[in-house]
Amino acid sequence: MLYRENGQFKSTYRADQQMLPILQDRILMLALLAFAFVVVPFAASNYLFLSILIPFLILALAAIGLNLLVGYCGQISIGHAAFMAVGAYAAYNLVLRLPVLNFLVVLVLAGFIAAAVGMVFGIPSLRIKGLYLAVATLAAQFFMDWLFARVKWFTDYSHSGSVSTAPVELLGWRIDSPPEKYVFLLAVLVVFTLLAKNLARVSSFYCGVAGALWGFIQLGAWEPLAFNLTLSLNLLFMIIIGGMGSILGSYFGAAFIVTLPILLNQLPQWLGVPLSTAMASNLEFMIFGALIIFFLIVEPHGLARLWAIGKEKLRLWPFPH
Repeated sequence: MLYRENGQFKSTYRADQQMLPILQDRILMLALLAFAFVVVPFAASNYLFLSILIPFLILALAAIGLNLLVGYCGQISIGHAAFMAVGAYAAYNLVLRLPVLNFLVVLVLAGFIAAAVGMVFGIPSLRIKGLYLAVATLAAQFFMDWLFARVKWFTDYSHSGSVSTAPVELLGWRIDSPPEKYVFLLAVLVVFTLLAKNLARVSSFYCGVAGALWGFIQLGAWEPLAFNLTLSLNLLFMIIIGGMGSILGSYFGAAFIVTLPILLNQLPQWLGVPLSTAMASNLEFMIFGALIIFFLIVEPHGLARLWAIGKEKLRLWPFPH
């Protein structure tokens, strides 16, 4: 941003193909990761972990998965919460029926199961596109909502239809406290981000893993409505506002979706303006709608593109020519 690339030459194909070819970018990324892994777990409050950081990390992973399909492949999906539900219930049943499995293995298997279900709906949809494909993904959403609510085997024959999970254990590490959940989710997100940067496909797999993490780490107990159409639309809003076809845009969109409701609840109190919960909820929908229209018309590549423009301007500053 404030530095230049002058004098940084590439003499090998490997150097030319690396994700961060500029030395300052690599240093900045390492510093950011060190801050996220070392400083944040000790400095952040439980409220910050539970209300912002943990939901952000999981939703960013799900948004990356949806962005691989919508942003990179150009296919519209409005039912990706269904694949999050598949991942969550697959992980629940794997832990319940095969308790000897390591949780990382459970996550991978849940992702593959979600990918398989995605193929079941995706292969018959190969000949359709646009609005018709969106309707096909919506059918997946409605079918999964019905399946998990009606077939009691998925919920271990629970009378209420809801399920609950025990704290995650990994190689003797009991992931129970908010800082521990944060560190675990951050590590998973970093790994999957690196994979996504090198491999722009396997959308349902990502959402399946995100769904398992959402159920086990964020919710702890859930019912089928936890993965409803609203969640699917929120995932779509994330990549539209954050930036389609951009991994960074998935992060921006997830951060926006998580922080906006909190800001709408807190800002009126800071300004001394009374605002009911219903009004805050309506404002949230209005702001989402206005921003979606704005970005689709003015900047289709979302916040990620605005970030890139800002970096380009800073590279030229203070000499614009």
